[in-house]
Amino acid sequence: MDDNRPFAKTEPEAMTVKTRFAPSPTGFIHLGNARTALFNALLGRGEGRVFLLRIEDTDRDRSREEFVAALEEDLMWLGLGWQEGPVVGGEHGPYFQSQREALYQRYYRQLEEHDLAYPCFCSEAELKLSRKLQRSAGQPPRYSGKCAHLSEGERQRRRQDNPRPTLRFRVPRDRVIAFDDLVRGPQRFDSNEIGDFIIRRGDGSAAFFFSNAIDDALMGVTHVLRGEDHLTNTPRQQLILEALGLQSPRYGHISMIVGHDGAPLSKRHGSRSIRELRQQGYFPQAVVNYLARLGHKYDDEGFLDLDQLAAQFRFDRLGKAPARYDAHQLLHWQHQALVAASADEIWQWMGPQVRELVGEERRNEFLDLVVANISFPEHALHWAQVVYQDPLELSDEMREVVAAAGREFFQQALLALELHPADFKAFSNAIKQATGVKGKALFQPLRAAFTGELGGPEMSKLMRVLGPERLRLRLRACLQ
Repeated sequence: MDDNRPFAKTEPEAMTVKTRFAPSPTGFIHLGNARTALFNALLGRGEGRVFLLRIEDTDRDRSREEFVAALEEDLMWLGLGWQEGPVVGGEHGPYFQSQREALYQRYYRQLEEHDLAYPCFCSEAELKLSRKLQRSAGQPPRYSGKCAHLSEGERQRRRQDNPRPTLRFRVPRDRVIAFDDLVRGPQRFDSNEIGDFIIRRGDGSAAFFFSNAIDDALMGVTHVLRGEDHLTNTPRQQLILEALGLQSPRYGHISMIVGHDGAPLSKRHGSRSIRELRQQGYFPQAVVNYLARLGHKYDDEGFLDLDQLAAQFRFDRLGKAPARYDAHQLLHWQHQALVAASADEIWQWMGPQVRELVGEERRNEFLDLVVANISFPEHALHWAQVVYQDPLELSDEMREVVAAAGREFFQQALLALELHPADFKAFSNAIKQATGVKGKALFQPLRAAFTGELGGPEMSKLMRVLGPERLRLRLRACLQ
């Protein structure tokens, strides 16, 4: 693992590929985690490849069963089914880290027996003070090694005051840890700058560095894509696995997702959890197509399914610069998903209220009318109410538009409707000839009268769907 023994670069095409997604169930999955899951699922998609799900629930205070259930549901909604892990099983289980503690204990003992790990009795207050002094001296904060060379007698005495010490990994001195990152290329770290680190907490639970690395090795994971904030974890994990004689996967560290201001993506940038996007009415294919391009370049700019996205997924197309979240682009893919969806899919997506209000017999005419003008089910419900419910309530703004047009305008509109009940072009031309009104002054009052809106579906389609009776009723209402 020094500079004379770099990890060989093995492309996934030349070997069996197993990727994984290993979230902590401490909340609903957000866009950043969903993108990590997607990239690993794309890499692990196809014949002879495996995408594994592992639940890293060692944080006993924050991990919740309901978040595990939500996570599994959201991944399945996105189409990211796993071939090994919870529910589906596999030969490397259990797949919850909380159920693997006995296994970790075995490796702790192995490290301690070879003096590669030692108990640390330092309190949090001591460690905090040490870090503060190091920073004030212009040094990077790292463990001082205070407990690294205690005799067995000293350890026994200290256990009387602190019976639950942490366990630290003894980092070898004067080493270069080198590896070839799948995204960022060759990486080198000086072991002298790392410092001995905790692998078992005082409560007995495994630290991330340890359990994450052990499970990747034991589960046969070959490739891992994860956030760039984990880059400095990799040399620590390489050292652990080397000390235990276990094989390390190839790691790739993908760019952060940031908001418009370059800060890490958060709710103030409009970011939402996958659950929130789902509840709003986003199509899973829209979310997947957007996330697949958030930090990865595709030559094909069209709407792709998961197999097509996986076929074009390449490490050298993963960007190193931060990926900027753009809500407008997400909405673009939502529209593309609507275009790609079948009539049955859209009808179900619109929801039960729309289906009840419109009715199966009018389904096709309604879809043809509104699909180009909606993005979410709430929009479909709005237009269903506009088209099929009377009386039509006008806002104050629309009342002003109607009032500005005047009674004569709507009297002529009623006369034109009798002559041209289903031909909007002839209908509007007749009003224009009778009143001399044209442009916005002609079309806006008609839209306001027909729909209570100044924008929306094509007026020619709208006129046919509303029908003469409803049009007549709404024009007469404007006279009042």
